[in-house]
Amino acid sequence: MLVGRARHQASALSVGLRDLGADVVEIPFIEIRRPQSYKALDEALKNLSEYDWLILTSVNGVEALWERLRRLRNGGKAMRHLKVAAIGPATRDAVERHGAKVNVMPREYIAESVVASLRRKVKGKRVLLARAKVARDVIPRELRKLGARVDVVEAYETGIPQSSRQRLRAALKSAGRRPDVIAFTSSSTVRNFVALLARTRGRVGRAHMSREDNPWRLASIGPVTSSTLREFGLPVDIEAAAYTIPGLIKAIAKSRQ
Repeated sequence: MLVGRARHQASALSVGLRDLGADVVEIPFIEIRRPQSYKALDEALKNLSEYDWLILTSVNGVEALWERLRRLRNGGKAMRHLKVAAIGPATRDAVERHGAKVNVMPREYIAESVVASLRRKVKGKRVLLARAKVARDVIPRELRKLGARVDVVEAYETGIPQSSRQRLRAALKSAGRRPDVIAFTSSSTVRNFVALLARTRGRVGRAHMSREDNPWRLASIGPVTSSTLREFGLPVDIEAAAYTIPGLIKAIAKSRQ
């Protein structure tokens, strides 16, 4: 079984799969990087008093934001008046570990559900969305339609770990250790997986993975990731019902019964 999460985040998924008896290989399809500049994020954090809502859509965003708060020496007091929306339980737990309260977490852990959960709460309000450099624009676009003033700031960026290129190709060609399941935890992991397999270095191409040549199954954490797999012509063999790491583990376990 192949896990492609960022190196520092792979353990929870890998441990859960190993508990099922799986032989897990970790080859990161994604790496988390600092943004080229923290200027926009720092400016927003210095002016937190002007915001009504803070929206966080990943654990990486949470950690980056609180690290900048520490560096700016702008801690708990600056957060007290803010209402916080977190996209899912992992993000909520990360926020709470920093001593802040999460006011809203949608039932489904996707951007559209974040918007739905805030539909009657943001008209005329100022909203800060801290996220990756490249992300879907569903939240800012739809909240602006609802009358919110939304500032989007880059807290981190994702990249392709080029050191994984040779390892990934070798793993997929290995007759003895070829994975039977490849797990994807975000759209970025899908795009980077395809890029790592592309013939031209750094260029995203299509994988053209036929059933005859490639016996592995592809497991997706949820519908957005599944949509990205299909965008590249890849099958979705397993999809988590709950869009979380535990949900993905459960779906993979069910598929092996």
